Amino acid sequence: MFKKFGAVCVLAGSFTATTVCAVEVDASLKDYKKAAGVEGSLKSIGSDTLNNVMTLWAEGFAKEYPNVKVEIEGKGSGTAPPALIAGTAQFGPMSRPMKGVEMDDFEKKYGYKPTGMRVAVDALAVFVHKDNPIKCLSLAQVDAIFSKSRKHGGKQDLKTWGQLGMTGEWAARPISMYGRNSASGTYGYFKEVVLAEGDYKDSVKEQPGSSAVVQAIASDKYAIGYSGVGYKTADVRSVPISANDGGTCFDSTAENAYAGEYPITRFLYVYLNKKPGAKLEPLRAEFAKFVLSKQGQTGVVKDGYFPIPSAVVSEDLKALELSY
Repeated sequence: MFKKFGAVCVLAGSFTATTVCAVEVDASLKDYKKAAGVEGSLKSIGSDTLNNVMTLWAEGFAKEYPNVKVEIEGKGSGTAPPALIAGTAQFGPMSRPMKGVEMDDFEKKYGYKPTGMRVAVDALAVFVHKDNPIKCLSLAQVDAIFSKSRKHGGKQDLKTWGQLGMTGEWAARPISMYGRNSASGTYGYFKEVVLAEGDYKDSVKEQPGSSAVVQAIASDKYAIGYSGVGYKTADVRSVPISANDGGTCFDSTAENAYAGEYPITRFLYVYLNKKPGAKLEPLRAEFAKFVLSKQGQTGVVKDGYFPIPSAVVSEDLKALELSY
């Protein structure tokens, strides 16, 4: 489960009724320093959630090293472990931790487990159309909307907006649900945390990517769906979520994510093949250091996710046997 951290953001507008959390990169993170003699090709296969930020990292890295080519394929977190095992990718971005069976399959081939680094914080958002006035949903309610199992204890299947207390034109309108496919780490994390490992309803319209989910909600006034907060647009809004029925609702902001208040907060990861005790070759080492640098985490903010604290960076650099 996500660990609480001190906010890596500054609070602005402290004299107003609404406090704004402007996300900033942890000042303790170090600037990336270019190394000599780095060239070659890298391939990343995995998470759609991380697709855009991987592209930002690749572009930033290419500015430092014009002779490096980075190819990115983002079709879902489930594609990362097989690619790392087969050696067809050097980096495997995932929006969920790698499963035990995936770790075991990797270990069967290489004799050791893959190494993961935490690269961003995401408040996995529940989105509705921008004109939807719903103010708050509990995890049990979201579960009862998306799942036929209702393992969070919902007393009834939620099929209409009226069942959520909405009136007027909304009362009789069916809830239109959008989600991801089973290759997606976001699908898996939502299933674990929100559905308590229950089963999705057959009526959830599965989309090939996070952007497609958000676009579908933007064009369907009575829709609800989920994706990483970095895919938020002006045409949708995130619904504040409470962990328990009748509890306080928290929106998918950086402040609430770092405090552990938003109940669907997660780390985003990049996995790689690193033999224990062996140093990474310069190309992969420098890319990993770039991602975990001030410049790399600035890309995280640019993409709409939340940067990781310096304490996490220090832990993961140690695990990778890297240093600045």
